[in-house]
Amino acid sequence: MIEMEMAYTELNAKLCAFLDKTPNSFFAVKNIKVELAAAGFTELQENSRWQLQEGGKYYVSRNGSALLAFVLPKKAYLGFQVYACHCDSPAFKLKNNAEIVVDKKYVKLNVEKYGGMLLNTWLDRPLSVAGRVLCNVDGRLEARLVNVEQDLMMIPNLAIHMNREANEGVKLNAQTDMLPLIGSAATKDGLQKLLAEACGVTAEQIVDTELFLYNRMPTTTVGLEQEYVAGGRLDDLQCVFAGLQGFLAAEAGESVPVFCMLDNEEVGSGTKQGAAATFLKDALQRINMALGRDEEDYLVSLANSLMLSADNAHAVHPNHTDKNDLTNKTYPNEGVVVKYSANQKYTTDAVSGALVQLLAKKANVPLQLFYNRSDMAGGSTLGNISTAQVAIKSVDIGLAQLAMHSAYEMAGVKDTAYLAELAQAFFAAAVAEAADGTYFLK
Repeated sequence: MIEMEMAYTELNAKLCAFLDKTPNSFFAVKNIKVELAAAGFTELQENSRWQLQEGGKYYVSRNGSALLAFVLPKKAYLGFQVYACHCDSPAFKLKNNAEIVVDKKYVKLNVEKYGGMLLNTWLDRPLSVAGRVLCNVDGRLEARLVNVEQDLMMIPNLAIHMNREANEGVKLNAQTDMLPLIGSAATKDGLQKLLAEACGVTAEQIVDTELFLYNRMPTTTVGLEQEYVAGGRLDDLQCVFAGLQGFLAAEAGESVPVFCMLDNEEVGSGTKQGAAATFLKDALQRINMALGRDEEDYLVSLANSLMLSADNAHAVHPNHTDKNDLTNKTYPNEGVVVKYSANQKYTTDAVSGALVQLLAKKANVPLQLFYNRSDMAGGSTLGNISTAQVAIKSVDIGLAQLAMHSAYEMAGVKDTAYLAELAQAFFAAAVAEAADGTYFLK
């Protein structure tokens, strides 16, 4: 028991460090590339032919905000074991020409919502900005990542003296109530200068930007036994982190393990780097072709494949226990959540549900089942969008969390390790479809 608690603690410390250095999807890709390179993976480019070797380890990125990694077995493979997750989170995105001078005294920034945000959670806390800046360097456009690692701005609340009904419920307007204060009027044009300095260019060389605000409060653990992790972007970076740990630790099996991290899930996945795009499909087809297999071999492989679509799930809220299903309730630290939906918001069916139960039993990982209340619409995820591009069996999973889409979320410390262990078993496994309706887990 003591050893297991140490494992949870050590993995949670690594998760906290990962969250704190990953303010958005661009930095998720950057940071994971570092880990993959250190583990001996070779980077591929989409605009070049792929020369793949049996037993080789590879990764490829798209748009700097989505990434796919895989390991080729040293023998003929049955199919693909795909772990799909997303690395974007709801946040404010900075508009171009963002500076607004107010009363010749303040400078605030013009921003817009990205994803389904809990707006009030962004008030009265230190914020900064991170993302990519496109620079004109000797006639060539270069994308440079920038993270202004200082408490740079804040969105101040309106004092209760000026809004006596504040505690009765306030409807916040993203355009009028949620613009961050960045400085006094004397600091006008200061952000552009700060970005230029961080990029090593002049302000005039900056052509365009893609920058997001992020919460500067560090990730921490809370609870009498430090049983909860609290921080920004747990949805879905907790699943990203846990899946990567399992991917790197897995032994080679009879199928190709594929770690797939996609962008723009929070806004519908309909981009070239999102789940609706061909990123996953393109990579799987190129793996197939690079090993001299034909189109029918590829289709056979898909029939022998399984996807874990990993995105966090709603835990029972201690103050609102009536918001969850009557008989399927999920809690932090009680295991990986398997998500079901009759309307196919989640991809889990009896086949994929049974397969993940066998995997979890083999890995000695507890599972919980999640359904939305029948009278309450839930969110969707990337599983059913991905499988529209690549028709493979899929199960939607996640980790139980509180305050989803808040600027500061909460989840269970133990669950990261549970998912990492399940992912490790998943990547080492293979699914064989003897016939439609008969399946083997190897």
